[in-house]
Amino acid sequence: MQTRHRLHFSEARKMKAIGANSVDLVVTSPPYPMIQMWDALFTRLDPTVAKVLTQNRGMVAFERMHAALDPVWAEVHRVLKPGGITCINIGDAVRKIGADFMLYPNHARILSRMLTIGFQPLPLILWRKPTNAPNKFMGSGMLPPGAYVTLEHEHILVLRKGSKRDFSEAEDKQRRRESAFFWEERNTWFSDVWMGLIGATQRLADNDIRKRSAAFPFELPYRLINMFSVKGDLVLDPFLGIGTTLFAAMATGRNGIGIELETDFRETVTGSLSAVTSIAHRRLSDRLANHQEFVQQRTAAGRTIKHRNRPYGFPVMTAQEVDLVFHRPKTVTQTAEDAFLIDYDIFQLEDCHRPLPPLTGKRPSSTQPRPRPSQGLLFE
Repeated sequence: MQTRHRLHFSEARKMKAIGANSVDLVVTSPPYPMIQMWDALFTRLDPTVAKVLTQNRGMVAFERMHAALDPVWAEVHRVLKPGGITCINIGDAVRKIGADFMLYPNHARILSRMLTIGFQPLPLILWRKPTNAPNKFMGSGMLPPGAYVTLEHEHILVLRKGSKRDFSEAEDKQRRRESAFFWEERNTWFSDVWMGLIGATQRLADNDIRKRSAAFPFELPYRLINMFSVKGDLVLDPFLGIGTTLFAAMATGRNGIGIELETDFRETVTGSLSAVTSIAHRRLSDRLANHQEFVQQRTAAGRTIKHRNRPYGFPVMTAQEVDLVFHRPKTVTQTAEDAFLIDYDIFQLEDCHRPLPPLTGKRPSSTQPRPRPSQGLLFE
């Protein structure tokens, strides 16, 4: 199994290198309008932004910033296949402009635009990001009505282009079955509130790049890619930043394209590729160990598990999990400037970095077939 990945350092508002109806999933997080660290970028895209900010016209600045992002969402709609899904991580902003402190609802503005373009909205996710900072509360302390609710979450908008994706071909059905997730993962991942995700560690040598990056944690795109695509799909991030979505696509056996305006990020992205194999290995180990712990606890409680996964031999809750198999990145090869090839092998139980708990019931014998790789996983 192989996947291919490309970087394009260009404008996301004109993704000329990507054909129409060619992308299966978009996972991204744009610059957040009305967050002060992004003012300079939005001013570069639209010089009137700086002018209206100095005039204390907050809502006009808010709209001008979003108008600069709108062409990206139109391009996302163009490149997505029918049935393809877009996941947008976006935080609202709170800011004092002149004498007025107010909320700028970025998620609502983007959602409204996406509906106008023709996307179908699906249930969204609230990513809860609590902080224990003593000064996290805003406003006048204990004096009403000038105290403000603490803003401790971001939104992950989930939208689909057209109707539900079709899996009518036998090969597509098999790739989908092999891309299944565990029943207990479904119960966590498909909750509408995500908690406990740790912010991405940005080990960047350049302080300026560190200030200009706002990376989400690896677990966020890793979950979304597993939830809304299958192995061999093409995943796009039009605001790639330091490359987290691309790394998650590599770790999950998807192909990837990243668009990034800032060429300063090239060295950071390419310099981090060597860590993909170890990151993926650890995450797959954790998933297998967590599943076996789940099986052990359920069995100890006297509850039955009716099905058995064929590649690995352990119990699973549903028939949809019986063909689930993990592929791990084995090697990362640069094939051209900003182009990379990932080779995979089958991740075996003995490859886990942490001990697996013993399971009751028959374990697979050496005569049983080992997991087989999916076919047809390259895009042209």
